[in-house]
Amino acid sequence: MSDKPTVPCPTCKKPIEWSSSNPFRPFCCERCKLIDLGEWASEGHKIPGQPVYDDVLSDDLDPNKTRH
Repeated sequence: MSDKPTVPCPTCKKPIEWSSSNPFRPFCCERCKLIDLGEWASEGHKIPGQPVYDDVLSDDLDPNKTRH
């Protein structure tokens, strides 16, 4: 039995050993890592709260701002 903790993969829930030998941790494999990344990119995963925009981006998004 290993003394390293086992955690579920966030994507597929497969139990994996939490070890530095797993380059994809906390995921079990690259596929699960990319699935998770795709969820964030498509806004399937979100952090609750109001959006925060960078000042430059906020100016670009303001429909009332006059462009020169």
